[in-house]
Amino acid sequence: MGQVTDLDTFSALLAPEGQELLTALRDHDPADDLAVATRLRRSHPAPLVSAALGQARLRQRAAAKFGDDARRMYFTPNGVEQSTRATVAAHRAARLAALGVRTLADLCSGIGGDALALARAGICVLAVDRDPLACAAARANAEALGLADRIEVRCADVTEIDTAGYDAVFVDPARRSGVRGGRIFDPESYSPPLSWAVEAARTAPHAALKIAPGVPHEALPDDAETEWISDRGDVKEAVVWFGHGARPGGRRATLLPGGATLLGAALPDPPARRPTTTPAGGASHRPPVGPVGRWLYEPDGAVIRAHLVADVAQQVGGRLIDPTIAYITADELTPTPYATAYEITDVLPFNVKKLRALLRERGIGIAEIKKRGSAVSPEELRKKLRLEGVNSCTIILTRVAGRPSMLLGSPVRA
Repeated sequence: MGQVTDLDTFSALLAPEGQELLTALRDHDPADDLAVATRLRRSHPAPLVSAALGQARLRQRAAAKFGDDARRMYFTPNGVEQSTRATVAAHRAARLAALGVRTLADLCSGIGGDALALARAGICVLAVDRDPLACAAARANAEALGLADRIEVRCADVTEIDTAGYDAVFVDPARRSGVRGGRIFDPESYSPPLSWAVEAARTAPHAALKIAPGVPHEALPDDAETEWISDRGDVKEAVVWFGHGARPGGRRATLLPGGATLLGAALPDPPARRPTTTPAGGASHRPPVGPVGRWLYEPDGAVIRAHLVADVAQQVGGRLIDPTIAYITADELTPTPYATAYEITDVLPFNVKKLRALLRERGIGIAEIKKRGSAVSPEELRKKLRLEGVNSCTIILTRVAGRPSMLLGSPVRA
């Protein structure tokens, strides 16, 4: 079944017949596509049926990002893939609103996911994108969610938009290849390039640039604060903040849905001169390295990306188990929202035969296998262990003081 690729077909979806089809397909099972398409084509045009089925599938995919709103929204394949998760967009919109932003130019707005969150935060938005189909979806989404009075959609090249007079600018450059849809890792290959976005941001009282979370720190501007955001432990994006309320050179990790946020100082040395294998950047000191204690902390991915592992180690009074591994250990348990804690029962040199015997002796039939700094595949190890029993544990494959090691324990329950 095809996707909507032209404005005429999309407009037909918004008409009464298209709406009737979308309502009928609201709880559609994609496994039934062929039978449903055959039945609906007896009373509706085949291109419209195909477009409605495609839209129904996109709405189901988008539910992971937009929740119940996805059932009323309109999407393109790229729009589903590249849109900001609603929880992340709401966090960013709330921060902008708290800064006093009331008008904003949303450049590279796509289907309007961020514009919707901004409008809900009370901000009037100019949403700009050069893709006519994405703009049509953005207008339809603003209408469907009752936010059309706060969102103006304009189809244009963002580099030709005058943002003077707006309180803030938000730029979300395209980070996928238009030919094959693959991810783009070089910030200067974004569309528009990161350098253009940075200069556009510097002209506004407030600005935020959405970029890939794996951006090299040396590519970040010194006069901005960069925030890495995770949602339920999954790192979603980085945001470069300019203007009042942003700490120049600062690195921040924010964890959703709780909203805990950790702001580290500007890096003491230029990022390009820091060892790339060291996970402990960010704090004004290097955390000590020492033996594994009773407690092990696994920092959230946003903390690691922001190079704030040292800050968390300082908070919990901990040390690293290896200078190149982002695991923190301590002899006392100190609760922190920035890391998952495990109680460690065993620290062993890596040896599959000994591990299998130990797990069998303890009746371990359920094991979570984690790895960091290990070449061993958890899936292959699980096959070799042949687990049997009713007890459970966590197996952590890593390096301790440079040596391949196995840590056994269990997560600390909140």
